[in-house]
Amino acid sequence: MKTNKEDIRNKVVDNLDMSREAENSEIHEIIDEIIAEETEYRYMSVSEKIGLHKYIFNSIKGLGILDELLEDEDITEIMINSHNSIFIEKKGHIYETEGQFDSPERLNDIIQQIVSRNNKRINESSPIADTRLPDGSRVNIVLPPVAIDGAVVTVRKFPRERVDMKRLIELKSITKEAADFLEKLVVSGYNIFICGGTGSGKTTFLNVLSDYIPGEERVITIEDSAELQLKNIKNIVRMEARQANTEGENEITIRDLIRTSLRMRPDRIIVGEVRGKEAIDMLQAMQTGHDGSMSTGHSNNTKDMLNRLETMVLMGMDIPMNAIRSQIASAIDIIVHLGRLRDRTRKVLKIDEVLDCVNGEIKLNPLFEFVEYGETEELVEGKLEARNRLVNTEKLERSGLSL
Repeated sequence: MKTNKEDIRNKVVDNLDMSREAENSEIHEIIDEIIAEETEYRYMSVSEKIGLHKYIFNSIKGLGILDELLEDEDITEIMINSHNSIFIEKKGHIYETEGQFDSPERLNDIIQQIVSRNNKRINESSPIADTRLPDGSRVNIVLPPVAIDGAVVTVRKFPRERVDMKRLIELKSITKEAADFLEKLVVSGYNIFICGGTGSGKTTFLNVLSDYIPGEERVITIEDSAELQLKNIKNIVRMEARQANTEGENEITIRDLIRTSLRMRPDRIIVGEVRGKEAIDMLQAMQTGHDGSMSTGHSNNTKDMLNRLETMVLMGMDIPMNAIRSQIASAIDIIVHLGRLRDRTRKVLKIDEVLDCVNGEIKLNPLFEFVEYGETEELVEGKLEARNRLVNTEKLERSGLSL
């Protein structure tokens, strides 16, 4: 009778001293010994033995097949729909993988391992959680009974090497002219809002823009699940929201964190993403002396983002629409819209200046706009072209800069 992978895994576990935490080297040694003992595996190729060894080690010490997918740098998204249904996004295209978890129980064990690392909790009474992996990858988890066909895990991977503006220019995601323009705006303290659809690169772009923040400033980041990687700032405070416990108590919301951040002497406040009534607190922070603050949000274009912000403000405060629009126009200076084109490349599609609210409407001044020239078999040809000049130049002038 042929020995399967699970039998070998069980033999390895039986040979481990469970009274202490086994060293990785010890586990590797035992795996090699047991594979060598199994007659049917003696004639496997070296690559097959390496694959089997890696599978067994990951199933004991790591995250099972998830470890293999995380190691592949070409994979940007991992979508686990159930223990035996896994899809990946690779170079902009979605594929189904052959691998799967041994059982729903094994997948649940891995889920609990992931959430416990960040002091999160997930169970039937609280079946939804957002967390992250040690490498910074974003993880969303939904358990039954909410997820009908079994536990669902979605992992958004981030590049191992941090992307900077030079790299974005090389990838033609933005032009050098637009990048230099944004650098001056960040240094001068313009409040910038980044918008786009899912997977358009908002968090990455926010990280890139943060490279331009002067190193002597105090920056506070606020997120649902910590993902931002601000490398050039020494005086930084990172805060993360907290779920309520099983009794529905002790929740710490984004709103709570924005409010307390105002008492922490910030120069700039960076909110990873606004999704709800915390929008009003973010806008008020931008208006009260915290120039250069930044945030992101989901939308199809810059105009839609303004409409979404109006809706989010109304979720937290019942005030006239004209007052909301005036507050948005006063708080946000620049909106950057990102998108993914049909060739799956990510681009800066538009940069708009937010002007005053006139006759109940927020006026936008297009500064840069992506224009398509045509396409080859694989790529969309186009360029981010300059449109109008910046109208509100006061912050630039105060900083001693000019365009």
